[in-house]
Amino acid sequence: MVKHPDLLVGNDTGDDAAVYRLDNNTAIIVTVDFFTPITDDPYEFGSIAAANSLSDVYAMGGKPLVALNVVGFPAELAVDMLGDVLKGGYDKATEAGCLIVGGHTVDDAEPKYGLSVVGLIEPGKEVSNANAKQGDVLVLTKPIGTGIITTGCKQGVTPDAVLKNAVEIMATLNKGAAEAMMRVGINSCTDITGFGLLGHLSGMTKGSDVGAVIKASDVPILPGVWELLEKNVVPGGTFRNMNGVDNAVDWDEAISDQQRLLLCDAQTSGGLLIAVDSGKVDHLISELETSGVETRAVIGEITSDNRGRIRVAG
Repeated sequence: MVKHPDLLVGNDTGDDAAVYRLDNNTAIIVTVDFFTPITDDPYEFGSIAAANSLSDVYAMGGKPLVALNVVGFPAELAVDMLGDVLKGGYDKATEAGCLIVGGHTVDDAEPKYGLSVVGLIEPGKEVSNANAKQGDVLVLTKPIGTGIITTGCKQGVTPDAVLKNAVEIMATLNKGAAEAMMRVGINSCTDITGFGLLGHLSGMTKGSDVGAVIKASDVPILPGVWELLEKNVVPGGTFRNMNGVDNAVDWDEAISDQQRLLLCDAQTSGGLLIAVDSGKVDHLISELETSGVETRAVIGEITSDNRGRIRVAG
């Protein structure tokens, strides 16, 4: 565990990024993320990977400033393919108002792409996943199920329309959601990525020393996910996620095995999970709508009992 008086958020809370104070007015947010292709289209892959990397800055309430490409690419593949990946990342970073100013590429057996991002935040305004309060309402800004859909794509069973919709959502920046929550003033936030909804919520409850209750039927789900689950399409990471939260989740008897898997589904470039004071939730929903955030789902609340645990109701 790294400690320093200017390290406002480090690695002790499991947050999405680190925050370091430069002076009384400026702190930097630093993060890195990259992964292997989740679609066959190189441009889409680049766009989604960049949106996913930028999301860590948005989850902290910051503004992305500059980024570096992180690339692994097989030397035998066509260089034009790599160009399309980088173009997707560049366009997405440009949409975020973030400059890609360089990077590093290595020869790798499997393509990988992402960004190392530096963002800005005013000290004291950074948002952590470890500050949720009793009575906070939990709001989710994107539907879940991308892991199941992209796994189905690799198996050749995901319908084109289902994949297209999921790609659009994964490539959508969390910029509007972050700006909305900062206008309102919220207590805690995390973005939903590889550890799934329950994995990231578990990080929030443990970091904040609180409990949580969510209602499974209120969690927004991407179209086509249930049909893929019925075909037993589930990524390996989702099973690992479910095992990882097994000791932290109390399931109502009405929750099916498929629902359990879905709530643990490993996401790519998911939405923000925001813990907001109950008196501000209507304001937050209104601001999210103003910012063009299509999903504004109230899925549960923070409790003072069962600290570090989550109860999943039907």
